[in-house]
Amino acid sequence: MMKQLMAKHDDTPLHLAARARNLTVVSQILERASEGELREILVKQNQAGETPLFIAAEYGYVDVLVELLKYYDVSSASVKAKNGYDALLVAAKQGDIEVLKELMKAFPELSMTADPRNTTALHIAAMQGHTEVANLLLEARENLANIPKNNGKTALHFAARNGHLEVVKALLSKKASLVTRTDKKGQTALHMAVKGQNLELVVEMIKCEPLLINLVDKRGNTALHIATRKGRAQIVKKLLDLNETNTRAINRSGETALDTAEKIGNPKITRILTAHGVLSAQSIQPARAAAARKLARTASDIKHDVHTRLAHARSTRKRVRADKLHAEGLNNAINSTTVVAVLISTVAFSAIFAFPGHNSENPGTPFLIFFVFDSVALFISLAVVVVQTSVVVVERAAKERVMAVMNKLMWVACVLVTVAFLAMSFVVAGEDERALAVAVTVMGTMIMAATLGTMCYWVLKHRVEVSRRLSGLGGSSIRLSRSFSMSGLSDTEMWNGKYKNMYAI
Repeated sequence: MMKQLMAKHDDTPLHLAARARNLTVVSQILERASEGELREILVKQNQAGETPLFIAAEYGYVDVLVELLKYYDVSSASVKAKNGYDALLVAAKQGDIEVLKELMKAFPELSMTADPRNTTALHIAAMQGHTEVANLLLEARENLANIPKNNGKTALHFAARNGHLEVVKALLSKKASLVTRTDKKGQTALHMAVKGQNLELVVEMIKCEPLLINLVDKRGNTALHIATRKGRAQIVKKLLDLNETNTRAINRSGETALDTAEKIGNPKITRILTAHGVLSAQSIQPARAAAARKLARTASDIKHDVHTRLAHARSTRKRVRADKLHAEGLNNAINSTTVVAVLISTVAFSAIFAFPGHNSENPGTPFLIFFVFDSVALFISLAVVVVQTSVVVVERAAKERVMAVMNKLMWVACVLVTVAFLAMSFVVAGEDERALAVAVTVMGTMIMAATLGTMCYWVLKHRVEVSRRLSGLGGSSIRLSRSFSMSGLSDTEMWNGKYKNMYAI
C-alpha cells in the first residue's frame, strides 16, 4: 500500500529525492558526493529515524532501492528507524516481495535482523499473512522459524492466532516440530489458533499432531478451555467431536470447560458442552473441589491472621518507642530539677550573708521581706535536693507523681526568690532611686506571671484533651489534679497512637 508522499522534518535532499521517486536526482546526489560525504548522507536519519534506503523500501520504489543499494553496506542498510524497523522489516510489513528480493540479494544477512522485541521479518509476515514473504524468508533461512520473540512466541504462534492458514502450512512444511513449541505462558500454536475463528486452521494443526488437543498451558488450560473462554462455538463443537479430546480436564482454577462457560455466562456454549456430556469439576471430583475450597479458605484465614499480627507488632513497636522517649524525658526533667534546686539554694544562702545593710539596727520592711522569702526558698530547695538524691522511684506513675510535686515546689521556690530579689532592689536603690526599684518590680512581676500563667494553661489544656478523649471512648472523665500536675502520656494517647512531642509536668 502506497503511503501519501509527505516531507518530514530533517529530511536531506537524498531523503526528498527518494520519497519523490526521482531516480535522476538520487543518482546525481550519490555520484557527486565525496567518499566522506557519501557515508554521511546514506546513514543520515530524519526526525523519524528513517534513512533514504528505509524510505525507498517503505514506499516500494524498487528502482530507487536498487540504485541506493549500490552504495550501501550491511551495516548502513541495517540502520533502524525510531519504530525499531529497518528497510527489510518495513518491506516485510508491507508485503513487498520485490523489495525483499533485492534487499536479500544484496545482503542475505539482513534476513536475520530483528527489532528490540526480537521480532524478525518472518514474525511480521506471519502476523500480516504475507505467504509469499514467509516462503521467501524460509527458503533463504529455514532456521528463522525457530526464533522466538521476547514473549516466547514463534512465527507459527502469530500465524495461528491471526488465522493465516497458508502461512501456517508453509511453516509446518519446513518445521513440523514447531507445532509443539510453547511460549512463556506454556501455550502452543493450537492454543493460539482456537482463540481465532478459522476452524480449518484448527483442524489442520490437529491433523499435524493429534496430541496437541489435550496439551495444557501453565494455567492448566487445554484448547477446549480456551475456545470456551473466547466464545468460539464452532471450534468448541469441533473439538468435542474428536475422540481424543479430554472433556474431564480440570485447570488450575479447578474448572472444566463447562465451569468456564458457566462462569463467563455463555449459554450457547454451555448447551453444546452439556449435550456432549461435559461435566463440572464438582461432579467429576467432588472431594477435590471441596478440598480446594477449604484450602482457599484456610489460605485466606492465614493471610488475615498474618496481617493482624503484623499490625499488632507495628503498634507494639510504636508504643515501646514512645514509652522509651517518655521515660528519657522524665529522667531529664528530674535531673534538671535537681540542678535548679541546688542552684536556688546556693544563691539564697549566699544572698543572706551578702545583703547590704544586714547588720543594721533598723533594717526596715524590705529587708524583712527579703530575709523571710529567701530563707523559705532556701529550705524548699534543700528539701527538693534531699528528696531527689535520696528517694529512688522505679514505677513510672509513681515517678511522675513525685516529679509533679517536686516541680510545683520549685515553682514556689522560684516565686519566693523573685519576691526576695524585688524586696532587695528597694534596699539597694534607696529612697533616691525608688522609681527604678518600682520599675524592676513591675517588670519581674509581669515576666513571672506570664511564665507561670502559660505553664498553667498547658497543664489545664492537656487535662481537658484527655478528658474529651476518654469521653469519646466511653470512659469516665478525668479529674483535675489539685496540684495541676501533668502525668505525661495517658492511656488514651496510647490507644489513639498519638503522642505529644512536648508537655508540661
